[in-house]
Formats: sequence, C-alpha cells, structure tokens
Amino acid sequence: QVQLVESGGGLVQPGGSLRLSCAASGRIGISNVMGWYREAPGKQRELVASMSSSRSANYADSVKGRFTISRDNANNTVYLQMNSLKPEDTAVYYCNAYVVMLARHYWGQGTQVTVSS
Repeated sequence: QVQLVESGGGLVQPGGSLRLSCAASGRIGISNVMGWYREAPGKQRELVASMSSSRSANYADSVKGRFTISRDNANNTVYLQMNSLKPEDTAVYYCNAYVVMLARHYWGQGTQVTVSS
C-alpha cells in the first residue's frame, strides 16, 4: 500500500506563486512516476505534470514555462512550483503515484488551489 500526503495549496492572487508538496510512504518501489493532476469544477481531471524516478518530466501545454516539477527520491517526495498563476489554474490538485512493480496508481486526498483577486 502507498499513502500520499499533500500540502501547500491555498489562495493566491493572479501572477502569484505557490509550491505544492507530496510525500509518499509505503511500497512505492524504485521505479515509479509521481505527478500532479487537477480537477476544476465541471471539468475532467487532467494531468498537470509528472516526473519518473529517473527524472524524466512531462507537462501539460497549459502550464509549460510556468510550473516546474521536481522530486527528492531519497524522501519519495514530489514538488510542484507554480509561478505566474492564472484564474484558470484554480482547481483541486491531486498527487498521483504510479508504482511500476504493482502496476497501480495511488492518489492523494487533494489540495485546493484558488487563484483570485
């Protein structure tokens, strides 16, 4: 079993920044992909950014150049630095971990990010 604990959401003005963190515990294994998805009201959950344990990163087009994903493999923690935030970034952000040896996805509880003046 894998547990994901997120932190760092909140309210920020347009143009501001936030940093999300997600710490994984349990059998996450050596080979995995950790990342962030978001779900806005009335919209489907979408991938924001992900990074493999080998540090290969993937971003949604809408956040390229503004968001940066990073990870600390020693502590099984993934971060999402969000800069130049826009109102359309408002959503619940979910941490996700895909554990290769188990072929399973795990989800965090979600953290609210609200971009508003």
